[in-house]
Amino acid sequence: MKPRILIVEDEEKLRRVLELQLQSAGFEVEQAGTAEAGLRLAERADLILTDLRLPGMDGLELLAQLRRQNLLTPVIVMTAFGTVEAAVEAMKAGAVDFLLKPFSLDHLMAVVHKAVELRSLRDENRQLREELGRRYEFDNIVGRSAPMQEIFGTILQVAPTRATVLLCGESGVGKDLIARAIHHYSPRRERPFVKINCTALPENLMESELFGYEKGAFTGAAAAKPGKFEFADTGTVFLDEIGDVPPSIQVKLLRVLQEREIERLGSNKTRHIDVRVIAATNADLRAALEQGTFREDLYYRLNVVPLNIPPLRERLEDIPFLARHFVAKLAADSGSRVESISDRAIEKLLTYPWPGNVRELENVIERSLVLCGGTRLEPGDIRLDMSPRGRNGQAPSDSFLPDGVTLDQHEQQIIREALRRAGGNKSQAARLLGLTRNALRYRLTQSGEPGDGA
Repeated sequence: MKPRILIVEDEEKLRRVLELQLQSAGFEVEQAGTAEAGLRLAERADLILTDLRLPGMDGLELLAQLRRQNLLTPVIVMTAFGTVEAAVEAMKAGAVDFLLKPFSLDHLMAVVHKAVELRSLRDENRQLREELGRRYEFDNIVGRSAPMQEIFGTILQVAPTRATVLLCGESGVGKDLIARAIHHYSPRRERPFVKINCTALPENLMESELFGYEKGAFTGAAAAKPGKFEFADTGTVFLDEIGDVPPSIQVKLLRVLQEREIERLGSNKTRHIDVRVIAATNADLRAALEQGTFREDLYYRLNVVPLNIPPLRERLEDIPFLARHFVAKLAADSGSRVESISDRAIEKLLTYPWPGNVRELENVIERSLVLCGGTRLEPGDIRLDMSPRGRNGQAPSDSFLPDGVTLDQHEQQIIREALRRAGGNKSQAARLLGLTRNALRYRLTQSGEPGDGA
C-alpha cells in the first residue's frame, strides 16, 4: 500500500503544491486547514506534515494531542518563523524533523523519505518486540548443553553494556537469534535493531547503503538519503558475515567503531551517531588477517567480546530438546495434526552430522511434519540427506559404510575402537570421537552398553 501523508496547513496554495508534489512521488495525500481537522484524520496517516503557526490550535499543541492519543505517527513541522528555539521545541515535543520556509521541493522529499523509512523501521521493530517473548527468550533459543548455557550467561553479562560483540560459528548455528537476544536484553531494546547482510550488498553500493549519500553524489542520486547506520542511531547494528566486507569499507567501519561518526557519500559533513555494533562471521578472520584480506585494527575493534557458537554436531544432547521444540512450534504454525516425536525418531536424528546445524534441523522437522500421516513423527517420517558425509559434513572420496553393515552397527564399531584406543577411558574416547562425554554416554546407553564409568 502507498504511504498516506496528512498535510496540516492553513495556506491553501501551499497545501495544493505539497499535495501535487507528494502525489507525483507515489504517496496518498489528505489535507486539513486546521489542527482540529487534522486530528480527526491523523489515525489514518503514516506521516503528518504540519505548520507550526495555525489558526486556533497551533502545531505544538497538535503534537501534544497526538501523544495524548498514543499515536506514534511521525510528524514533520514546517515554520516560516524558523528560529532555532522553535525547531528545538518542536523536536522536544516529538517531531522527527522540521522544514524552514521557504524550502525546496527536493529538500522536502529528502526529509519525507527519511521520515517514512523511520516509520517503517519503527513498525518492524514493534513487530519484533511483540515476538520476543516467544522467539528470543532463552527457553526458546533452545540449548540445554553446557556450551549453550555458557553462551546464555555471557549474553546476560554483555547485553547491558555497549561493548562490541563478535559472534563466530558455522552457518545455521543461530547467530542471528543470539544477536537479537543481546539487543533485547540491552537498554536499547526499544530502539532500532538494523540487520545488515554484508554478503547481499554489492561492493559498489555498500558505502551508500551503510552510510547514506547526498543529492548528486552519483548518477541517479536525485535526493539525499540516510544510510543504515543513521537509521540505527541510538540502537543496534548487526553486521552479518562481516568477513565479506571489502577493504575500502573496512576503513570506514573502523572509523564508526573508534570515533562514532560517519560521512555520507558526497559530503564532507561529519555526523555523530550512537550505535551498538554486533558482528557475525562463519569465516576464520584470523586466517583472513594472515592473508591480508581483513584489517587487524578492525578485527580487534570487533573482537571485544568474542562469542563462539558451537555447531550442532558438538552438542548432540541439545537435539532431543530442539526437535521437540520445532515439532511444537512448526505444527502450531502450519496447522499440522502432529503432536509429538518418538524416541526412535530422535535416535535417528542423533546419527546425522548436521552440516547445516540448527537451521537444517528445523528444515528437516518441517519437511517431516508435511509428509507425516499420523499424529507422531516416527523414524520413517524423518527424511535426512544421507549422502556420504564425514563428521564435519564434508563428503569423503569413497564409500562411507562397509558392505553389509548398517549405520548403527558401523557407529558402534567406531565407538568400541575409540574405547579400545583410550584404554576404556570414556572421556578420552569422547575426545577422539569429537563428542562430549554426555553424548558418548547417551549413545552407549542406547546401544545397551553401560554409559557410566571413567
